Amino acid sequence: MKIKLDNVGRRFNKEWIFRGLNKEFVLGNSYAILGPNGSGKSTLLSVLMGSLIPSEGEISFSDTKDIPVEDIYKHISLAAPYLELVETFTLKEIIDFHFKFKKIAEDLDSKRLISLLGLEKSANKEIKYFSSGMKQRTKLALACCADTPILFLDEPTSNLDVQGINWYRELMKNFAKDRLTIIGSNQIQEYDFCTDYIQISDYK
Repeated sequence: MKIKLDNVGRRFNKEWIFRGLNKEFVLGNSYAILGPNGSGKSTLLSVLMGSLIPSEGEISFSDTKDIPVEDIYKHISLAAPYLELVETFTLKEIIDFHFKFKKIAEDLDSKRLISLLGLEKSANKEIKYFSSGMKQRTKLALACCADTPILFLDEPTSNLDVQGINWYRELMKNFAKDRLTIIGSNQIQEYDFCTDYIQISDYK
């Protein structure tokens, strides 16, 4: 699985968020997209996921053959603070709902996933009663525990305390290997295990 950018840029109105980006993202490696808030990390992630079209240049997705951009969603999982969970679902219901669309990782089921989250006592609690940290853990677990070759994480430790950050790092250790992982971040504890780094300010 590979994502290739050829001279890619994206602008809103007349303002370039980034441009002139040539890069290959390859299965088995982990990449961090770095920059302060508002620098364009989330915009670049959206381009890499195929949900935003580049303003210039070309992006291609390939496995053993080229993948049409409209089909790339089948191969990716995403966790981000701005993604909303269905608040009227219980934890168990949101897990069951999510994995109707994505295959769950091998040796996992909803019960094991709830145990992994450490939220056994909240299995039948509606998401609207979760703390922000519990919601973020749930988003991360749903993304990381889906059997997809590509994993996108945007500011993954948002709303997590120290214990939650340690939990996230253990999650990545167990579920990010052998995937193509791309993390948008400005917090070193989110990406210090990555094998490659992109400073978005280099492409302004």
